[in-house]
Amino acid sequence: MMKKINRRGFIKGSAGIGGLGMFAGSLTGCSSYPKLEFSEIPHALDQQHHVAPNHNAQVLLRWGDSLLSDKEFNPSGYTAQEQAESFGFNNDFIGFMPLEDEDLSSSENYNSGNSERGLLCINHEYTLPHLMFPGFSDEEDGIANASREQTEVEMQACGHSVVEVELRGDEWRVNRRSDYTRRITLDTPCEITGPAAGHPRLQTMADPSGKKVLGTVGNCAGGKTPWGTVLIAEEGFGGFFMGNRDTLNEQEKDNFERLSIGGEDSRRWGKTASRFHIEWEPNEANRFGWMLEFDPYDPTSIPKKLTTLGRFEHEGTTIVAKPGERIAAYTGDDDEFQFIYKYVSHEEYKPEAEHLNRSLLQEGILYVAKFNEDGSGEWLPLLHGQGALTEHQGFASQADVLIECRRAAQLIGATPMDRPEDIETNPVNDCTYVMLTKNKKRKKGDVANMRPKNTAGHILEILHPGVDGKRDHSSQTFQWNTFALGGHPNSNKINDRGFYGTGPNGETVSENGWFACPDNLAFDPKGNMWVATDGCEAFQCHDGLWAMPTAGPYRAIPKHFFGCPQGAELCGPEFTPDGTTLFVAVQHPADVEGSSFDKPAHRWPDYDESLPPRPSVMAIRHRDGKMVGEA
Repeated sequence: MMKKINRRGFIKGSAGIGGLGMFAGSLTGCSSYPKLEFSEIPHALDQQHHVAPNHNAQVLLRWGDSLLSDKEFNPSGYTAQEQAESFGFNNDFIGFMPLEDEDLSSSENYNSGNSERGLLCINHEYTLPHLMFPGFSDEEDGIANASREQTEVEMQACGHSVVEVELRGDEWRVNRRSDYTRRITLDTPCEITGPAAGHPRLQTMADPSGKKVLGTVGNCAGGKTPWGTVLIAEEGFGGFFMGNRDTLNEQEKDNFERLSIGGEDSRRWGKTASRFHIEWEPNEANRFGWMLEFDPYDPTSIPKKLTTLGRFEHEGTTIVAKPGERIAAYTGDDDEFQFIYKYVSHEEYKPEAEHLNRSLLQEGILYVAKFNEDGSGEWLPLLHGQGALTEHQGFASQADVLIECRRAAQLIGATPMDRPEDIETNPVNDCTYVMLTKNKKRKKGDVANMRPKNTAGHILEILHPGVDGKRDHSSQTFQWNTFALGGHPNSNKINDRGFYGTGPNGETVSENGWFACPDNLAFDPKGNMWVATDGCEAFQCHDGLWAMPTAGPYRAIPKHFFGCPQGAELCGPEFTPDGTTLFVAVQHPADVEGSSFDKPAHRWPDYDESLPPRPSVMAIRHRDGKMVGEA
């Protein structure tokens, strides 16, 4: 049982805090969860990265590193063709896909557990031309005035990279001669699948079928499947389209406004590629905002956009697959007052049937979460013809429901959340955790988002029927509690006062252990939660990585493990199966006010006067070869 604490016991007499919450307490029967033994690092805010004692952090891949040769990165005169053959910008999601033998199937390779050789599958979310090219004073200047040649480089810098890596001694090496090496960019042919495939709202002049689209963009987090495929999200895609929304019909205008497609703040890619101009090709934007699935073990595989999972600003998607049961796929819509979704397949997962498993994300039902004040919750089906999802409301088919998920979810009464980002299920206790980064726009707290002007974010824990390790993720009901509230525990501001766990002897979070703005997360083999943040610099400290048990006497008491250089956020934490390597993505280093290519705030990670700051992937290992996080 969770310890249930009335909100008034947390913030006595404070106005505007909504709901009766369930806060992080102790789980009975879970005392086997030990305290994390690594020594914490202090909060800081400087030009360096910082990692816990007895650990090494190796820079493995940087923006501009060639994936095909040993050619050195030269930012002067950098071309689109060079970028197409190199590691992209602003690395986010990382998926480690074990690689055992070329003759094995995708699922056999993935489930081999090999922790010394594999494929790193890495998203590249967006570009920052003022940090990529000379001549721009700030972000607004770069977005508005990038040349055609620079825009073409930007387009190739987005998308995804597949890179073979191997552990040699205690360092990881990139295999630049690998047959698996691949870039997925805005030139890559993709297939549209599911109920919205071929719908008139997805048909364009270039693709009258509505079933084929070039590329992907806004690739934030992602996911992996046990049948050996990778899922990549399309999140902030709206800002890549330019044009006047008033030229659209009323339904499409509302659709585009909800997703911030077009408008004055958008990039100017439409000047270079007409498909990104909504006045010239209005339907192109409806072909983005989906989850994609592809097979990294097959370099010729065609990425598939999965319309079954809905269209919105996907942070990522996490699969729960148990033999003989239907799969569940969790995904969050990363924006203020948006929703938490779960997809449940029609068919069951069968580990031995790789080909059949690949259809599990093609046929199923998408649900959206409603949180109740008594700690219960419901998954509401997004099905055409049910409730408000009718032709009278502008939904002529299931395709319309999926194209306009945000409107559909609002109409059926889902709970608007404080920026739902990563959602992951702990493989040890089978509970699901939701990162809610922040929402300064919220005027009044509610049942699952307790704080008005929530500047520090929070984490929810969802428990489906069953017991730890054996929960029914296909259920349409659940229980929930607030696992942690981000922020300093002694803050005098209600909207950023942190709340964490309490140990058996009264231990609580240390002065360095508190964090703000949880974004991504991962679980190590022991079931410990590792939280990456995006927004700590507003609290005068770096973003980074914090770890904590999810059960036992030290439940929800975080410890500070890694810190980013100034201006960067941490993304994509990913462990090898044995837990001895932790890959992390350091995104947009030196992205602070006044920083530019010509005058950067710093030049991490190279500190070379001829090179700009470069987003990079790092590999963290214990100096004694132990699991990451040990003393």
